[in-house]
Amino acid sequence: MRIILAIDIIGGKCVRLTKGDFNTKKVYNEDPLEIAKQVEESGLKYLHLVDLDGAKNKRLENLSVLETIANNTKLTIDYGGGVRSREDLILAFNAGASQVTAGSIAVNEPHLFIEWLSQFGNEKIILGADFIDRKVSAAGWLENSDKEITGFISDYVSKGVKYVICTDIGRDGMLQGPSVNIYREILNTVRVNLIASGGVSSLNDVKAMRDAGCEGTIVGKAFYEGKVSLKELAELC
Repeated sequence: MRIILAIDIIGGKCVRLTKGDFNTKKVYNEDPLEIAKQVEESGLKYLHLVDLDGAKNKRLENLSVLETIANNTKLTIDYGGGVRSREDLILAFNAGASQVTAGSIAVNEPHLFIEWLSQFGNEKIILGADFIDRKVSAAGWLENSDKEITGFISDYVSKGVKYVICTDIGRDGMLQGPSVNIYREILNTVRVNLIASGGVSSLNDVKAMRDAGCEGTIVGKAFYEGKVSLKELAELC
Protein backbone atom coordinates (compact mmCIF):
# COMPACT_ATOMS: atom_id res chain seq x y z
CA MET A 1 0.00 0.00 0.00
CA ARG A 2 1.21 3.50 -0.85
CA ILE A 3 1.39 6.10 1.89
CA ILE A 4 0.73 9.60 0.58
CA LEU A 5 1.44 12.75 2.57
CA ALA A 6 -1.14 15.52 2.23
CA ILE A 7 -0.28 19.18 1.83
CA ASP A 8 -3.32 21.48 1.79
CA ILE A 9 -2.73 25.05 0.61
CA ILE A 10 -4.42 28.31 1.54
CA GLY A 11 -2.70 31.54 0.61
CA GLY A 12 0.45 29.66 -0.36
CA LYS A 13 0.80 28.18 3.14
CA CYS A 14 0.54 24.61 4.41
CA VAL A 15 -2.65 24.30 6.46
CA ARG A 16 -5.13 21.76 7.80
CA LEU A 17 -8.87 22.07 8.32
CA THR A 18 -11.25 20.10 10.52
CA LYS A 19 -14.19 18.49 8.72
CA GLY A 20 -13.48 20.74 5.76
CA ASP A 21 -14.48 23.86 7.69
CA PHE A 22 -12.43 26.84 6.47
CA ASN A 23 -13.03 28.57 9.80
CA THR A 24 -10.90 25.91 11.52
CA LYS A 25 -7.80 26.67 9.42
CA LYS A 26 -4.50 26.05 11.19
CA VAL A 27 -1.21 26.98 9.52
CA TYR A 28 1.52 24.38 10.01
CA ASN A 29 4.21 25.80 7.76
CA GLU A 30 4.64 29.03 5.81
CA ASP A 31 6.63 27.17 3.14
CA PRO A 32 5.05 23.99 1.65
CA LEU A 33 8.34 23.19 -0.11
CA GLU A 34 9.97 22.68 3.29
CA ILE A 35 7.39 20.00 4.12
CA ALA A 36 7.77 18.41 0.69
CA LYS A 37 11.53 18.15 1.12
CA GLN A 38 11.03 16.48 4.51
CA VAL A 39 8.74 13.96 2.83
CA GLU A 40 11.31 13.22 0.16
CA GLU A 41 14.18 12.93 2.65
CA SER A 42 12.19 10.40 4.69
CA GLY A 43 11.98 8.05 1.73
CA LEU A 44 8.29 8.56 1.02
CA LYS A 45 7.54 9.18 -2.64
CA TYR A 46 4.00 10.47 -2.94
CA LEU A 47 2.33 13.80 -2.26
CA HIS A 48 -1.35 14.78 -2.29
CA LEU A 49 -1.41 18.53 -2.96
CA VAL A 50 -4.75 20.30 -2.53
CA ASP A 51 -5.42 23.89 -3.54
CA LEU A 52 -8.11 24.75 -1.00
CA ASP A 53 -8.38 28.31 -2.29
CA GLY A 54 -8.96 26.88 -5.74
CA ALA A 55 -11.58 24.41 -4.53
CA LYS A 56 -13.48 27.18 -2.77
CA ASN A 57 -13.22 29.78 -5.53
CA LYS A 58 -13.57 27.32 -8.45
CA ARG A 59 -10.36 28.34 -10.18
CA LEU A 60 -6.66 27.53 -9.92
CA GLU A 61 -5.15 29.66 -7.15
CA ASN A 62 -1.90 28.04 -5.96
CA LEU A 63 -0.42 26.51 -9.09
CA SER A 64 2.93 28.14 -8.27
CA VAL A 65 3.20 25.95 -5.16
CA LEU A 66 2.83 22.84 -7.31
CA GLU A 67 5.46 24.12 -9.73
CA THR A 68 7.91 24.95 -6.95
CA ILE A 69 7.60 21.53 -5.30
CA ALA A 70 7.77 19.67 -8.62
CA ASN A 71 10.89 21.59 -9.68
CA ASN A 72 12.70 21.05 -6.38
CA THR A 73 11.81 17.44 -5.47
CA LYS A 74 11.33 14.13 -7.23
CA LEU A 75 8.03 13.42 -5.49
CA THR A 76 5.11 12.00 -7.43
CA ILE A 77 2.36 14.58 -6.99
CA ASP A 78 -1.37 14.34 -7.41
CA TYR A 79 -3.03 17.74 -7.52
CA GLY A 80 -6.59 18.85 -6.89
CA GLY A 81 -8.66 21.94 -6.21
CA GLY A 82 -10.09 24.44 -8.68
CA VAL A 83 -9.68 22.33 -11.81
CA ARG A 84 -12.64 23.27 -14.00
CA SER A 85 -11.49 22.93 -17.62
CA ARG A 86 -9.24 21.05 -20.00
CA GLU A 87 -6.96 24.09 -19.96
CA ASP A 88 -6.69 23.84 -16.16
CA LEU A 89 -5.70 20.20 -16.49
CA ILE A 90 -2.96 21.04 -18.95
CA LEU A 91 -1.68 23.83 -16.69
CA ALA A 92 -1.52 21.42 -13.74
CA PHE A 93 0.29 18.73 -15.71
CA ASN A 94 2.73 21.28 -17.17
CA ALA A 95 3.39 22.57 -13.64
CA GLY A 96 4.49 19.09 -12.56
CA ALA A 97 1.45 17.08 -11.47
CA SER A 98 1.62 13.38 -12.31
CA GLN A 99 -2.10 13.01 -11.67
CA VAL A 100 -5.02 15.40 -11.20
CA THR A 101 -7.92 14.70 -8.87
CA ALA A 102 -11.32 15.86 -10.12
CA GLY A 103 -14.22 15.80 -7.71
CA SER A 104 -16.60 18.70 -8.30
CA ILE A 105 -16.63 18.19 -12.05
CA ALA A 106 -17.38 14.49 -11.56
CA VAL A 107 -20.37 15.43 -9.40
CA ASN A 108 -21.76 18.37 -11.37
CA GLU A 109 -20.57 17.82 -14.95
CA PRO A 110 -20.11 14.07 -15.44
CA HIS A 111 -19.96 14.36 -19.23
CA LEU A 112 -16.91 16.63 -18.90
CA PHE A 113 -15.22 14.29 -16.44
CA ILE A 114 -15.71 11.40 -18.88
CA GLU A 115 -14.16 13.52 -21.65
CA TRP A 116 -11.11 14.15 -19.48
CA LEU A 117 -10.86 10.48 -18.65
CA SER A 118 -10.93 9.63 -22.35
CA GLN A 119 -8.49 12.35 -23.42
CA PHE A 120 -5.90 12.02 -20.66
CA GLY A 121 -6.34 8.38 -19.59
CA ASN A 122 -7.25 6.70 -16.32
CA GLU A 123 -3.65 6.76 -15.06
CA LYS A 124 -3.71 10.57 -15.07
CA ILE A 125 -7.23 11.40 -13.86
CA ILE A 126 -8.26 10.45 -10.31
CA LEU A 127 -11.90 10.46 -9.26
CA GLY A 128 -12.39 12.58 -6.15
CA ALA A 129 -15.18 10.98 -4.12
CA ASP A 130 -15.53 12.79 -0.82
CA PHE A 131 -18.57 12.14 1.31
CA ILE A 132 -20.43 12.94 4.51
CA ASP A 133 -23.18 10.69 5.87
CA ARG A 134 -22.58 8.53 2.78
CA LYS A 135 -23.50 11.39 0.40
CA VAL A 136 -20.94 12.83 -2.03
CA SER A 137 -19.82 16.46 -1.63
CA ALA A 138 -18.15 18.95 -3.99
CA ALA A 139 -16.64 22.47 -4.23
CA GLY A 140 -14.16 22.04 -1.39
CA TRP A 141 -16.87 20.18 0.59
CA LEU A 142 -19.10 23.26 0.58
CA GLU A 143 -21.75 21.66 -1.66
CA ASN A 144 -23.63 18.44 -0.86
CA SER A 145 -25.28 16.14 -3.39
CA ASP A 146 -27.78 13.30 -3.21
CA LYS A 147 -25.32 10.80 -4.71
CA GLU A 148 -24.57 7.76 -2.52
CA ILE A 149 -20.84 7.12 -2.24
CA THR A 150 -20.66 3.44 -3.24
CA GLY A 151 -22.97 3.85 -6.24
CA PHE A 152 -21.14 7.01 -7.30
CA ILE A 153 -17.79 5.20 -7.38
CA SER A 154 -19.21 2.06 -8.97
CA ASP A 155 -20.80 4.06 -11.80
CA TYR A 156 -17.54 5.79 -12.65
CA VAL A 157 -15.51 2.59 -12.45
CA SER A 158 -17.86 1.15 -15.08
CA LYS A 159 -16.88 4.14 -17.23
CA GLY A 160 -13.16 3.50 -16.91
CA VAL A 161 -11.99 5.09 -13.64
CA LYS A 162 -8.97 3.31 -12.15
CA TYR A 163 -8.05 5.47 -9.14
CA VAL A 164 -10.36 7.00 -6.52
CA ILE A 165 -9.47 9.26 -3.60
CA CYS A 166 -12.23 8.80 -1.04
CA THR A 167 -12.48 11.00 2.05
CA ASP A 168 -14.97 10.80 4.89
CA ILE A 169 -15.44 14.52 5.57
CA GLY A 170 -16.96 13.86 8.99
CA ARG A 171 -13.70 12.27 10.12
CA ASP A 172 -11.22 14.47 8.29
CA GLY A 173 -8.92 16.25 10.71
CA MET A 174 -10.58 14.67 13.74
CA LEU A 175 -7.81 12.15 14.53
CA GLN A 176 -10.47 9.64 15.57
CA GLY A 177 -9.81 6.84 13.11
CA PRO A 178 -10.82 6.28 9.47
CA SER A 179 -14.05 4.82 8.06
CA VAL A 180 -12.54 1.41 7.47
CA ASN A 181 -15.91 -0.35 7.23
CA ILE A 182 -17.11 1.95 4.45
CA TYR A 183 -13.88 1.53 2.49
CA ARG A 184 -14.12 -2.23 2.90
CA GLU A 185 -17.74 -2.12 1.73
CA ILE A 186 -16.75 -0.14 -1.38
CA LEU A 187 -13.95 -2.59 -2.20
CA ASN A 188 -16.30 -5.54 -1.73
CA THR A 189 -18.63 -3.95 -4.27
CA VAL A 190 -16.24 -2.74 -6.98
CA ARG A 191 -12.67 -3.39 -8.13
CA VAL A 192 -10.79 -0.09 -7.98
CA ASN A 193 -7.56 1.39 -6.65
CA LEU A 194 -9.02 3.08 -3.59
CA ILE A 195 -6.96 5.77 -1.88
CA ALA A 196 -8.51 6.35 1.54
CA SER A 197 -8.37 9.60 3.45
CA GLY A 198 -9.74 11.13 6.61
CA GLY A 199 -9.35 10.34 10.30
CA VAL A 200 -5.93 8.66 10.37
CA SER A 201 -4.50 9.09 13.87
CA SER A 202 -1.87 6.35 14.21
CA LEU A 203 0.16 3.71 12.45
CA ASN A 204 -2.51 1.19 13.42
CA ASP A 205 -5.03 3.20 11.42
CA VAL A 206 -2.74 3.06 8.40
CA LYS A 207 -2.36 -0.69 8.83
CA ALA A 208 -6.15 -1.04 9.08
CA MET A 209 -6.52 0.72 5.71
CA ARG A 210 -3.96 -1.64 4.23
CA ASP A 211 -5.73 -4.69 5.63
CA ALA A 212 -9.04 -3.43 4.22
CA GLY A 213 -7.50 -3.55 0.74
CA CYS A 214 -6.87 0.15 0.10
CA GLU A 215 -4.27 0.82 -2.61
CA GLY A 216 -3.19 3.98 -0.84
CA THR A 217 -3.73 5.97 2.34
CA ILE A 218 -3.41 9.72 2.69
CA VAL A 219 -1.92 10.98 5.95
CA GLY A 220 -2.22 14.61 6.95
CA LYS A 221 -3.04 15.94 10.38
CA ALA A 222 -1.64 12.87 12.16
CA PHE A 223 1.79 13.87 10.85
CA TYR A 224 1.40 17.60 11.46
CA GLU A 225 0.23 17.01 15.04
CA GLY A 226 3.08 14.60 15.77
CA LYS A 227 0.94 11.44 16.07
CA VAL A 228 3.07 9.67 13.46
CA SER A 229 6.47 10.51 12.02
CA LEU A 230 7.57 10.44 8.40
CA LYS A 231 10.24 7.91 9.39
CA GLU A 232 7.61 5.56 10.86
CA LEU A 233 5.44 5.91 7.76
CA ALA A 234 8.41 5.23 5.47
CA GLU A 235 9.38 2.16 7.47
CA LEU A 236 5.82 0.87 7.23
CA CYS A 237 6.03 1.16 3.45
